[in-house]
Amino acid sequence: MSASAVAAVSPVTGGAVAAPTTRRRSPVKRLIHTRPGWPVVALLAGYPIWWALGFGVLVYPLLAVPMFVHLLHRRPIKLPPGFGLWVLFLAWQLLAIPALALNPPGTVTETVTGRLLAVLIRLGSYLAVTVMLLYIGNLSEKELPRQRLVKLLAWMFIVTVAGGLLGVLSPTFNFTSPLELVLPHGIRANTYVQNLVHPASSQVQDVLGYSAPRPKAPFEYTNAWGNNVSLFAIWFVTLVVTGGLAKRRALKWLTLIGVLSIAALPIIYSLNRGMWIGVGLSAIYVTLRLAARRNYGPLGAMVLATLILGLVVMVTPLKDMISSRLQHGHSNQVRSSLSVETIGLTNDSPILGYGSTRTVAGSADSIAVGRSSSCAKCGNFNLGSNGQLWQAMIAGGYASAGLYMGLFAYLAWRYRRDHSAIGIAGSTVMLLALFYSLVYNAFPTPIAFYFLALALLWRNEMDQATGERRTWNLGPRAKPGIGVA
Repeated sequence: MSASAVAAVSPVTGGAVAAPTTRRRSPVKRLIHTRPGWPVVALLAGYPIWWALGFGVLVYPLLAVPMFVHLLHRRPIKLPPGFGLWVLFLAWQLLAIPALALNPPGTVTETVTGRLLAVLIRLGSYLAVTVMLLYIGNLSEKELPRQRLVKLLAWMFIVTVAGGLLGVLSPTFNFTSPLELVLPHGIRANTYVQNLVHPASSQVQDVLGYSAPRPKAPFEYTNAWGNNVSLFAIWFVTLVVTGGLAKRRALKWLTLIGVLSIAALPIIYSLNRGMWIGVGLSAIYVTLRLAARRNYGPLGAMVLATLILGLVVMVTPLKDMISSRLQHGHSNQVRSSLSVETIGLTNDSPILGYGSTRTVAGSADSIAVGRSSSCAKCGNFNLGSNGQLWQAMIAGGYASAGLYMGLFAYLAWRYRRDHSAIGIAGSTVMLLALFYSLVYNAFPTPIAFYFLALALLWRNEMDQATGERRTWNLGPRAKPGIGVA
């Protein structure tokens, strides 16, 4: 007879007492409960693998499942700042669904079913990143250190730059992903689905008067690549400047200058003016924050890196590339036309909008000139495709747009006095979320990285309040608040 089956004897009554039994958790439950933080590590550390498998976008709802299960067993669940605005934004998207049946003048008539599928995919991604935000915010510093999350975001910068270099050096590189192989032909042939599940190094677009490749790997669109690389660059610079990769000052500067010089090649070849402006705004904002705190060490490193990058651009063909891109601004007309059309239609349905985007009949030049077999890229643009502000406006009216912009404006204002490394980096991301809403869509990937920055700001705020004072200091007057093991 095994020892576990032997009954114990009560010291009081002398009677037999049943031996306690040990309930074994399943491997899945053990993974969820004993290794908190693993879904976030799997998401970011394994992103190149997810992309190659065709799950680059679908990985968020996939990994949100174990995060949600973890939250179900955690009480109480803390909520981040501004969460009420985000919940109202999500609720507004649901309220606007009945408006999918509307076909406003000047737009292409489509089926409600086709529109509903896109809405459900978008809402699913919104819910997934919401779960991710709550999951990270409710983990302790021991369970998921802030430093680890900053390192993972800095790793994503390296991954994104590598993908950009692949797009520049091998612009035709692409392959069929395993997920793509198992999808039904009808779904697989859809252009939108192709962009999401078919790994490719670049998008070929006519922005210089001729067709040119623009890097996008490991993301779905070249604009998403530009948006994301500028966000990750903030965390990479934060990691290096605060000594997260090297402690010696000379080595830190060499690392920073070397990696950013390499990154300049795909950043410029992306021909992404919105991202170029975003990088400039980020540098100005961080410079002002550091100067106000008299933190001249990191400020000097940034100025030196900027000067060297400027020199690299001036003495290489990159200068001509930038000049040519600034001279070819034909997309300005399309963007302006879409913005004006979006405002005009929203004025006709200001409360709930139209539930989703709408396809314009014709083009910016004429309602009679649209997409055809001889010109697959002519006209028929999507209202709401030229920025998250416009997408929120056409999908949910002015209230939806106000809730989205109000959320990030509030967060940028709330953390303006957090002078820790995470505070400055995270608030820079919040400001970029506002600026990029004018020119980029936040769906499907950028919104996840906005929320990862918010999770770091929120965790940083809570950990400071509870005495978690392990810090990377940015200078003699910097306040503590970045988790460093």
